[in-house]
Amino acid sequence: MRPLSRSTGAPPSSSRGLRVLAAVAIATSLLVASGCGGSSGGQSANGEVTLRFNWWGSDTRHKLTQQVIEEFQKEHPNIKIKGEYGEWAGYWDKLATTVAANDAPDIIQMDEKYLREYADRGALLDLKKADGLDTGKFEPDTLGTGEFDNGLYGLDAGINAFTIVANPAVFKAAGVAMPDDKTWTWDQYTQLAAQISTKLNGKGWGTAAPGSNDAGLNMWARQHGQSLFTKDGKLGVTKEGVTEFWSNVVKMQEAKATPSAAFTAQDITAPLDQSGMATGKLAMSYGWSNQLNALSKASGQDLELLRLPSVSGKASENGAYYKGSMFWSISSRSKHPKEAAEFVNYLANSPAAGNILLAERGVLPNTEIRAAVASKLKPADAASQAFIASIASELGEPSPPPPVGGGQVEKIIQRYTTEVMFARMKPDQAAEAFINEVNGELAK
Repeated sequence: MRPLSRSTGAPPSSSRGLRVLAAVAIATSLLVASGCGGSSGGQSANGEVTLRFNWWGSDTRHKLTQQVIEEFQKEHPNIKIKGEYGEWAGYWDKLATTVAANDAPDIIQMDEKYLREYADRGALLDLKKADGLDTGKFEPDTLGTGEFDNGLYGLDAGINAFTIVANPAVFKAAGVAMPDDKTWTWDQYTQLAAQISTKLNGKGWGTAAPGSNDAGLNMWARQHGQSLFTKDGKLGVTKEGVTEFWSNVVKMQEAKATPSAAFTAQDITAPLDQSGMATGKLAMSYGWSNQLNALSKASGQDLELLRLPSVSGKASENGAYYKGSMFWSISSRSKHPKEAAEFVNYLANSPAAGNILLAERGVLPNTEIRAAVASKLKPADAASQAFIASIASELGEPSPPPPVGGGQVEKIIQRYTTEVMFARMKPDQAAEAFINEVNGELAK
């Protein structure tokens, strides 16, 4: 189950960023031992403070974020924000290099995959200790996604949930009714997808194949009393559990519910506008709720969000939880942590910031600001926000963030899913190899 947009984050295209990040531990320990200073943000003679703030994203995100910076500086003339931004590609290499060189930005847009890596290496400030940061309007479940080891190292910039993305137009073309997503099981999901594939007669398929995304395996594990990772930073799935996951992939493949192995192998890494969902080849796929707008735009269709199926047919047992689409973090070496926290507080709690950003980084975590901007959202973003609200009573505890080394797991899952679908490995063989390989990554 691969993410359909890079906006929520994905592993870097190479491992260089993680190799550089390994130097962070050494750099941080040496700096602490020597009592050296921190982030390069400075203070002028007249008391003006300069903070560096970095993020990744599209041109639209850059423009909107710059607008927020300008509004903040109008209200806080003594604090200057220097924006440093770019595309996803290269972001983590650059961040790891600057952190290792003790030149990290003061405020960092962080992804869940690397939140714990940086926090465990002492590179991030515990936001519970940040002066002036108010989380009173945040739902507790949203705060939990950035909290571990009794500290809060990332504050949600937006929240989302892992979902089924459905194309009603493909359902209509197949002559199949949309499902009741509150009661369906995985068996019913497979039967429905297989029916659609049959009706489309080679022109499309019922669903993308599971197993192209670490979130897919995690959600399967959560439905079976496990979790991809544990709170203490270990792999939380058993060989038996992972074997069942890939056995279900094979079951769906044999039922013709999913495309061929060759199609899936290409679709895993296809750009958004070339994905099976964007090109109308799939009735259903998997993605994060905040990707609905981008995917609808790419497909030219009014797509819908559906709950994941469950083993029992109960929506409250499908493993759903609120995930941070991305986070605001503060460098532990910032020379101006108070001012940095003041800016993060503005991003999170200011009506002005909310009215500019809207759903650009996901559903706003501040419930009051979320309600205030609802009427201004684009239709797909409004649908995402409505979906987030509709599942509030069905949520489980947030999943622990990946431990150090966990950022490579998605690529490993994708590789073994391909091996299983091409019948080069049996599910139990893939499960054993997967567990051994991931444990090797976590032990580095």
